[in-house]
Amino acid sequence: MQDLGISILFQGRNFVRLLEGLWVTINISLISVSISILLGIILGMVMTIKNPVITIFTKFYLEFVRVMPQLVLLFLVYFGLTRAFNINLSGELSSIIVFSLWGTAEMGDLVRGALISIPKHQYESGMSLGLTKLQVYQYVIIPQTVRRLLPLALNLVTRMIKTTSLIVLIGVVEVVKVGQQIIESSRLTDPNASLWIYGTIFFLYFLICYPLSLLATRLERKWKN
Repeated sequence: MQDLGISILFQGRNFVRLLEGLWVTINISLISVSISILLGIILGMVMTIKNPVITIFTKFYLEFVRVMPQLVLLFLVYFGLTRAFNINLSGELSSIIVFSLWGTAEMGDLVRGALISIPKHQYESGMSLGLTKLQVYQYVIIPQTVRRLLPLALNLVTRMIKTTSLIVLIGVVEVVKVGQQIIESSRLTDPNASLWIYGTIFFLYFLICYPLSLLATRLERKWKN
């Protein structure tokens, strides 16, 4: 019985190479997510300040990042900035910059939405109990904000992990690029290689993203009750 090309996964170091490429994807994602969470929390708090200059600046930043496709931003940073300013940026660093900019904007908007969703009487009730402003935030506002924010933040993390597949277009040797290399090297000997290689890549992404998506859904249902 023919193996229909599945043996391509186990020839040489092909499967190990896919896992190494996946680690590159995960590494870029983890760094970008960490930066996005840190800066996004700060941005979200800044966005709640009622100042016209701050409002205009943060809104422009948010809309610019949302309107501009991530692929265009990758090309702009990797090809545009490097040539215009003679800066030596690797594909990995360019990817981290772009996904951090995007993630910070999205996370900032999530934090802003979570903060303003807390009813005003929650602040007033805390103050009436004799709590200081810091204590109100520590014991009343922040716990409620985290419950509103965490499921949305997990969904954003999942989106960022999936979107990192775009970095193959700027030459980063991640899991999709490794898959393309394996397929290209075996296109004459294994015509079905693309099915198994891309199927494996799909499965690897699924193993990473589905648990996060499932956790976000469960937390959202649990904290709604």
